[in-house]
Amino acid sequence: MMNIRCAERLNAFQTGIFTELDQKKEQLLKAGKKVYNLSVGTPDFEPDSHVMHALTEAAKKPENYKYSLRDKEELTDAVIRYYKTRFGVKLDAGETMALYGSQEGIAHIGLALCDPGDLVLVPNPGYPIFEIGPYLAGAEIGFYELKPENQYLPDLKAISKETAKRAKMMIVSYPLNPVCAVAPDSFYEELITWAEENEVILVHDSAYADIVYDGKICRSFLSYEGAKEVGVELYSLSKSFNMTGCRVSFVSGNREIIQNFKKLRSQIDYGLFLPIQEAAIAALTGPQERVKEHCREYERRRNVLCEGLQKAGFEAPLSAGTMFAWMKVPDGYTSTAFCMELMEKTGVLCTPGNAFGSLGEGYVRFALVLPAETIREAVSLIQEKFSVTTRILQHPRPEDERHG
Repeated sequence: MMNIRCAERLNAFQTGIFTELDQKKEQLLKAGKKVYNLSVGTPDFEPDSHVMHALTEAAKKPENYKYSLRDKEELTDAVIRYYKTRFGVKLDAGETMALYGSQEGIAHIGLALCDPGDLVLVPNPGYPIFEIGPYLAGAEIGFYELKPENQYLPDLKAISKETAKRAKMMIVSYPLNPVCAVAPDSFYEELITWAEENEVILVHDSAYADIVYDGKICRSFLSYEGAKEVGVELYSLSKSFNMTGCRVSFVSGNREIIQNFKKLRSQIDYGLFLPIQEAAIAALTGPQERVKEHCREYERRRNVLCEGLQKAGFEAPLSAGTMFAWMKVPDGYTSTAFCMELMEKTGVLCTPGNAFGSLGEGYVRFALVLPAETIREAVSLIQEKFSVTTRILQHPRPEDERHG
């Protein structure tokens, strides 16, 4: 039998913990136990009816099954109008383009901007594609640390002058998955000035711009003075409009970056499926009230989950944004050990923080993807069977495991 040798770059991709969690979940289901899956960030809300109607009507037309080759003018116009209305940002047709979701965009933009060996700064903890995308482009990865004592904002002054001058690109994202933080205006103003001084391209992922809490409103990165000079922003319809499976988002901002990215993508795809484009147009130009309604529902779920976990003795601060909650695990547990034991004892699934980088160790992420009453039920089980205050469960400390 021939020995198939795959690319060594695949060795950097770790899937073990997710496979293990999925196997454990299947075991619980086969045993007849109820499972509360709060691990994957897929909205449980339905898309708006006018969005589904636009897609299905377009899908009935045979001519829409050909290559689209480019964004429809109506779609580009819809993005331009949306950014003006929603964010107060003026764009023109050369400053925006559609993508197969933000993940695809971040996976490929490094190919358009970076040569092998260029330094790209990415957050730790952060969403895995922030690291994987530049890695696939052959870039060198430099992690900037996000710590709770600094509200999970990067300390730009702590980045050495040498590193800042070497860096070609920096990926930033707020509201930030998994730590649920938002960034103030002052941060963006400082960041843009820093990027200009050091000639660093900024790529801002804004997938959760419409899911912020406590009456706050999230601005676009492009709304800050000088932003278009230094970078681009990715805005997704996945979470805001419950269209994750449609895989549609947009990258907007610096014209030169957009045009070169468009040149690259013209070599690897033939444009978004036309019915998906029609659905995106309907989402961007239609009523927006349900976007706000769903945000309010996520906030209710956040309150039920985080306040319930706090009553059980966990350190689970109220999320400022995103559709997640970020919780510190009790002393004596690793992130993975806590996830496995929590699932075994309560049927509640969450994601270990170490899946998002080394600084995610010691934390877990919950997705707010079940109704508030179902989350309340899950929290009651945690309070009953896994309360920190009663110390019902014990687990050896990681250092004891190493020396034992």
